[in-house]
Amino acid sequence: LCSARCGLALVLHVSLFVAYALRVSLSIAIVAMTNGSHPHSWSGSAPRGSYPGFSQDNKDVCLTDMFCLLQAPVYNWSAETQGIILSSFFYGYGLTQALGGYCSGLFGGKPVLGSGLLLSSVLTLLVPRAAELGMSFLIGLQVLLGLAEGVIFPAQYTLWAKWAPPLERSRLMNIADAGCTFGTFFALLVAGIICQSLGWPFVFYIFGGVGCAWCLCWFLLVYEDPAHHPWINAGEQEYIVSLLAHQGSSHGCSLPLVAMAKSLPLWAITIACFCTDWLFYMLLTSMPMFMSNVLHFDLRENGLLSSLPYIGNGLGHILAGLLADFLLARRVLGTAAIRKLFSALGMLLPAVFLVAVPYLGCSSTVVVVLLTLALTIISMTGAGININHIDIAPRYAGFLLGITNTFGIVAGIIAPTAVGLLISQDLRTGWRNAFFVSAALNLFGLIFYIAFGSGTIQDWAREDTAV
Repeated sequence: LCSARCGLALVLHVSLFVAYALRVSLSIAIVAMTNGSHPHSWSGSAPRGSYPGFSQDNKDVCLTDMFCLLQAPVYNWSAETQGIILSSFFYGYGLTQALGGYCSGLFGGKPVLGSGLLLSSVLTLLVPRAAELGMSFLIGLQVLLGLAEGVIFPAQYTLWAKWAPPLERSRLMNIADAGCTFGTFFALLVAGIICQSLGWPFVFYIFGGVGCAWCLCWFLLVYEDPAHHPWINAGEQEYIVSLLAHQGSSHGCSLPLVAMAKSLPLWAITIACFCTDWLFYMLLTSMPMFMSNVLHFDLRENGLLSSLPYIGNGLGHILAGLLADFLLARRVLGTAAIRKLFSALGMLLPAVFLVAVPYLGCSSTVVVVLLTLALTIISMTGAGININHIDIAPRYAGFLLGITNTFGIVAGIIAPTAVGLLISQDLRTGWRNAFFVSAALNLFGLIFYIAFGSGTIQDWAREDTAV
């Protein structure tokens, strides 16, 4: 627990925690930004400096209660406009996935990830000003935020390729990845309180300020590899370097793109990631709508229930990583078998739960339990297909993660749209078909991955292979 590699896992956990808090902050704050019911708020159509309630009659009240002067503006944005603003993040996010992986292979994961996180924090600080300037400025800022955050995940994989021993990859990487879910849960919990008590701009000021401060810790605490770490124990340094010596150094300017395109194990990971992300984003974005429209269930009445999927997903990541490494260390199964086993559990069981949901009638409790279990168990793929990038090509892990993540983002954009089209004609039949399509895609992706997935370094990924 006192090792440098465990320290890196914790630092990355906090970094991803911050990144996802920045990422979802607008999703929560936009409710307050467009809600004109607050007694001290002012409309975006009002003249600048005009505050309802600040008249001659209550001038003394406002002067004694200076807080009313700090209340945030409220904008008259339609639901369609809000959707465009929120979705603009993903267009930038998808563009820099592969670029982030490529640059981290050239310049190192530490500067690329740190720069992406710092830029994301600074842009978050500018959200209130962009909203004041106009909708187009806010959309542009969200695209830039997506571009900045797009490099974070690929850079993380480049770091782990140099730090994570083969028998510890699952636990270390999944501890770090759990920061995404816990960061989302924390933002959902805290941002609403900040909006009510301080006003929605402070969500961005606080989150962005914390992000900037954490970036200082990132650049001070993180080192690119064990050889450059000044405080690492000599025994740990020798342990990591000796176990990873066979995989070679990071890639140079050239990439074996043709060999990658012909690699069935890489296609197996890509297709499985697309199918898994389809189900994950479908559940995450459409589950509240299903509970409201079909089960007539108001999630706001029970905050704990609405947070269960996030808690379960985060804990599932950590437990799956520990279990996978335990099985590898005891040589119960080989690397490829472990990756396929955890991928099978993380893809097949949620698909079964989805198929069962339409046949449960209106038993809201059972449905909520099944959907929560689906989002929890799907985290087992973190010890399967997600880590498999480093198994088959550690030198190109960041770039490959960028490629497969891009496909996953496409699935995240298409899935909610497909659900909307399916339920537009008939509500119950549409939801049943939406669940069936997601389950069928997961089954197809799993079969392809089991058939062609691999757990060993590919020939085109070795350092001595001519490019």
